[in-house]
Order: sequence, then structure tokens, then C-alpha cells
Amino acid sequence: MSNNAAYAVTPAKTTSTCLSADTDLLMLYSCSASKTTFHFAAGLCSGLTSSILLQPADLLKTRVQQSQKTASLLPTIKKILSSQHPIRGLWRGTLPSALRTGFGSALYFTSLNALRQGLAQTEASMAIAASSNDGKTRTSSSALPKLSNWANLATGAVARTAAGFVMMPVTVLKVRYESDYYAYRSLYGAGRDIIRTEGVRGLFSGFGATAARDAPYAGLYVLFYEQLKRRLASVASSEQSEQPLKSTSSSSINFVSGGLAAGLATAITNPFDAVKTRLQLMPGKYGNMIRAVRLMIREDGVRSLFGGLGLRITRKALSSALAWTVYEELILRAEAHWAEKDKINLL
Repeated sequence: MSNNAAYAVTPAKTTSTCLSADTDLLMLYSCSASKTTFHFAAGLCSGLTSSILLQPADLLKTRVQQSQKTASLLPTIKKILSSQHPIRGLWRGTLPSALRTGFGSALYFTSLNALRQGLAQTEASMAIAASSNDGKTRTSSSALPKLSNWANLATGAVARTAAGFVMMPVTVLKVRYESDYYAYRSLYGAGRDIIRTEGVRGLFSGFGATAARDAPYAGLYVLFYEQLKRRLASVASSEQSEQPLKSTSSSSINFVSGGLAAGLATAITNPFDAVKTRLQLMPGKYGNMIRAVRLMIREDGVRSLFGGLGLRITRKALSSALAWTVYEELILRAEAHWAEKDKINLL
């Protein structure tokens, strides 16, 4: 929802965290539902935190990208700060942004957890990796199953596309409300005007460009994130002489990995984001993704495809690092709680 935000997932071994050998079907269902609910809640919490704190950066990105001629950042900031309510202006659109990112992250984390758990249970290597973690020192920065690069890429892309489709109407409202192109006074007014002039289809304007941006972004993010985290955790564990990773070390590794992964994935997929913004603001003019690209290049040059790149990298790096660190920390604490509860039940 960056995104944008996300995918901290319980490893395959954690099924036994909630279940003993003689657990009946009712307890199995209850445990699974409990974990799913927790993943949803943790994703919601992390998404809300990042979206509210970083709303000004998202608003500035939208304003820069909406310009027919690529606008610069400084004049845009000056215009907002010189308005009657500058603080309120910087956080304009916080509600739709929080709804989109919060619930989008919740859906993304939940679906991604389910996808990764399913893939993890089909790979024989996962059983070995899971058993090797039992009773041994934790030298990883999270409780994630180890999947192949292609699996990381595919699960991230599929989960993000699905969540993006569900949250698309909120995304359109967010973009138009943040923009000064329409000057909507309320979200209700924005939604009513879109449906009246464009029909329900208007609420899904730019979905093709959004999916073309989010699917590769999410897939690349998960791939880069896992690789960076694995390497940093390996370095940290070797420096600590195979001692368990401290909580602060794990959080730092997740934060740095999240920021770097987001920066790389954002730079690669930014043209799709620029096209998506134009389609959502002026669907009548740009029509579809291919036509939008042609018009943008003809009128504003190739540079228009990279409008807002600096802002988007900054926002994505911070929001992803923050959201994933919060999410991973919540999952790790939940895993510890479930493991302790399982020990008590076995006594």
C-alpha cells in the first residue's frame, strides 16, 4: 500500500506451536483462525502507523506527478506552506490514505502469509529448516520460512495484486482528494462525483497501471528484502559468535533491509506509478496505460515517467522499513507467546 506498503510470516514449524499431537479438529481451526486474525491486526497496525506519519511525503508525490509539466518539489512545498492551513494541508487526504494503507497492508500480510505457508509446506527443505530451528540458537532476524527466490517473487506479486484490486476505490479517492486538480471538499463528495460522471468503473481507474506497478514492486521487494536480511543477519550472527540475535539487532536488520529493498524496487517501478497517477486524475484524457505513456512522453518528455521518484523512494523506504519492522516485531513476540503457551499445554 508501500504499499505499499509487507510479509512477515510464521514458519512452517509453527503449526506445532499451537497444536499438540492429540489436538482435535476444533482446536486446529481455532488456532488457525487466531493466527490469521493476528496477522490481519498486525498488518493493520503497521500500515496505519506508516501511512499517518508519512502522509506529507505521499501528498507531495501526488502533487508533483499531477503536473502537465514536471513540477519541482520546492515550489510545491512553498505553495502548501503559504496556504491558510499549512499543517492541515500537508496531511490532506490522511483518512483515505490510512484506510488504503492500513487495510491494504492487513489484506496483503494475511494473504501473503497464507501463500507462503502453503508453499513452505510443499518444500521438503522447509521441514529440515524448521526442525533445525527447534531448541537452537536463533541467528535469523525474523520468523520467516525460507523460500526460493522465485517463490518470494511470485507470492509477493500475487498477494499485492489481490489486495490492490480490493482497495482500488479507496486508492482513487485518495489520489483525487490529495490532488488540487479537483479540489474536492470531502471524500463523500469525491466518491459521489466520480460515480456520477464516470460510473463505478471510475473507482477502478488506473488499476492496470497500478497492478503493473504493484505486482513487480511487491515481488522485487520481497526478493530483495529476504536476500538483504539473510546477508545482514549472517554478518551480525558471526560478529556475535553464534549468540542469539538481540531484539535491537533484529529490528535494525529488518529496518535497514526494508529501506534498501524498497529503494531498489521503487526505482525500477516508478514509471508505472507516474502513469497510474495521471490515469487516476485524468482518465478521460489518458484513457489507458499505453496511451498515457505516449502522451506523457510527447508532452513532457521521458522525464515525466520519473516524476516524484525522489519523494517516492524516500517515502517507500521509510514506510516499508517502518511497517515491516513493526510487523516483524509483533510476529516474533506472538511466536514467543505461542511457543510458551504450547510448552505449558504439554506439561
